[in-house]
Amino acid sequence: MNANRKPSFSESNVAKRLLTLVFLLGAQISVFAQSGKTVSLFDGKTLTGWKTVDPAHASLWFVKDSVIRSGDGVKKIPENTYLHTVKEYGDFEFRCLFRLSGDPKTGMINSGIQYRSILEGKKIIGYQADIGNGFWGDIYDEHRREKLVGGDLSVLRKILKEDGWNSYIIRCKGNRHELYINGIKTADYIEQDSKIPNKGVIAVQIHSGGVAQVEFRDLTITEL
Repeated sequence: MNANRKPSFSESNVAKRLLTLVFLLGAQISVFAQSGKTVSLFDGKTLTGWKTVDPAHASLWFVKDSVIRSGDGVKKIPENTYLHTVKEYGDFEFRCLFRLSGDPKTGMINSGIQYRSILEGKKIIGYQADIGNGFWGDIYDEHRREKLVGGDLSVLRKILKEDGWNSYIIRCKGNRHELYINGIKTADYIEQDSKIPNKGVIAVQIHSGGVAQVEFRDLTITEL
């Protein structure tokens, strides 16, 4: 073929139609994959639908300016505390915006989002999408096996706002777990242990140690 020959009008039309077909097919696949209804987990005013794992920690979580918060940025966080959904979820895509702030000189500044987690008394056991320096995008197994996957920060570090608002996506389908921060995939994990529960609550956490505050907003979930 002559490399300098320009495609004919009919060839251009065929190419455009193929591209359109690919785009439409991709859109249909995307719609099919996200066929579940997306619902909000937070009404922006109250903690309806949420409970603290330890009832004694109820006063440590509150709503202000349409944001779920814990910590005041003045006092040290005395112990780990979690606010969990009343409902359990198995296969889903969870999304939220979050902001973690605090002075690392005062102690550990860390948070996380529990998912497919179970409650045993005042303890929560299960997967956690980690938040904080040294832990961004990790999958941690709280009160069970500890760190499962380290977050890939090769791209994320270029756009991460360490003390600003960032987005988290947690996608679970079967035994596959995917984490995204600001749209960048940080972890892709396949659970090999069939004994690990594949359904449970979602919870937000603030870690003990430092003078910190964590904020969550726009929490939604799509069951797959």
